[in-house]
Amino acid sequence: MSVLSRRHFIEGLAALVSLAASAAAAQAQGTHAPARPDAQPPAGPAIKPFGYDDVIRRARELSMVPYEDRPNPLPEALAKLDFDAWRDIRFRTDKALLASSNTPFRMQMFHPGFLFQRPVIVNVVRDGIATPVPYSAQLFDYGRNKFDKPLPVNVGFAGLRLHYPLNNPTVNDELISFLGASYFRFLGRGQVYGLSARGLAIGIGGQEEFPAFREFWVDVQPGGESRAVVYALLDGPSVTGAYQFNIYPANETVVDAVATVFPRKPIAKLGIAPLTSMFFIGENDRRFIDDYRPEVHDSDGLLIHSGTGEWIWRPLRNPKELAVSSFMESNVRGFGLIQRDRIFEHYEDLDIAYELRPGYWVEPRGQWGEGHVELVELPTTDETNDNIVVAWVPKSQAEPGQTLVYRYAIRAVTDTQALHPGGIAINSYQSAPKALGSAEVVKPNTRRLMVDFNGGELPYWLKDPSKVQVDASISSGRIIRTFIVPNPKTEGFRAGIDIEAPPGQTVDVRVFLRAGTKALTETWIFPWRADGAA
Repeated sequence: MSVLSRRHFIEGLAALVSLAASAAAAQAQGTHAPARPDAQPPAGPAIKPFGYDDVIRRARELSMVPYEDRPNPLPEALAKLDFDAWRDIRFRTDKALLASSNTPFRMQMFHPGFLFQRPVIVNVVRDGIATPVPYSAQLFDYGRNKFDKPLPVNVGFAGLRLHYPLNNPTVNDELISFLGASYFRFLGRGQVYGLSARGLAIGIGGQEEFPAFREFWVDVQPGGESRAVVYALLDGPSVTGAYQFNIYPANETVVDAVATVFPRKPIAKLGIAPLTSMFFIGENDRRFIDDYRPEVHDSDGLLIHSGTGEWIWRPLRNPKELAVSSFMESNVRGFGLIQRDRIFEHYEDLDIAYELRPGYWVEPRGQWGEGHVELVELPTTDETNDNIVVAWVPKSQAEPGQTLVYRYAIRAVTDTQALHPGGIAINSYQSAPKALGSAEVVKPNTRRLMVDFNGGELPYWLKDPSKVQVDASISSGRIIRTFIVPNPKTEGFRAGIDIEAPPGQTVDVRVFLRAGTKALTETWIFPWRADGAA
């Protein structure tokens, strides 16, 4: 029974019980009111339009009962599909939903199969009434796939996507998709898919649990407002949740999110507004060089706007072993995985277009309190694995019986220069700590790190470079030397830091540029491990 019909049934039953009780009391007191021939029957309970409160109630009720794995095995013909065969199953565009809703949005569904073997329920909300979308094989073109027997009528859907005339008034481009666990991703104008967002993360960097969206409600109001609302019900062994996503397509599309979370169990590491991406090789990490492409990544750095107002840039890596970095914060103002490098020649990939991948920038609505931004970097030997995860982790452990509410916006950004007024780090390099061609002997456990900064007021200071200094610090070990040179190619400066650390130790290096006491750039942070080599 749907939430709406069950609620109406309970409300109606309560009204009947109340009416019967009143009649019994009146009979006991001998105070029957005379019947009137023209009397109208009492009005039934008013129908309340479906909304976020209904999803919250579902999530709260679900959290009070044990988690059910809900096994619903797919037919073998679908379960054994590989990626290419599954991708060949396409929703028929002429069957797209919402076409009759006087709205520019169109909805399509994903077919179960391959890795996506747990169907989800998809509802459309019209005039306040939520109605499930029935599965039908006629909605899909199965391409080259041939099945020995007809598919069951209750196969269901793997997820959904919304289309919108994002880049061309006459073409409906894919705007946002919800597919797999609690993953979703969306685009701004001129962007192509890369990283993903998630509803919730549990235990990142360790034994991770993946709660999943099990039901969606899509509400698109008719008229001229370019906004779609997607409600989602989350369920997992340790938690349930209710989500509302307000989706605003634009040059940099914004998703306003509200998450109401109900823990079933104690959760030591709850990841809020998690993002997942891929970093294989970049200019600062050339461990894998047998590739014609200079760089391969969906994101090249983590950007943080600290609660103190400091802006932090942490270049991403493909480490040799799992690495976890924590950035302690109180009321963080923003964080995100960013694709800052937009130059095609730095990627040279004609098919993938890494230079067009969006960054996702998360801005909390209200204060999130104490906690930390946690970055997890996993080693990968190719570009097919998402090996980067970042999320906000509250300081306090989540406990059963709590109601946790988080509000935030995620923006699909292209140009990060507009996020803050200071200079930014655009390139990060490593080398031996000596001048090229020099006879200087390189000592073991030393390294040179170089950073190109541009933007902000740096072009102004190029007129008198002597007033710009490198402000560098290291968590342990020592700084051998620092240097700075103007970089007219980028209208900024190149900073260099030579460091030394004890063998086997990982140190964090922090660098920013200043003029006197005035900070001119964000703070560049990078971990480096001394491996004993020269």
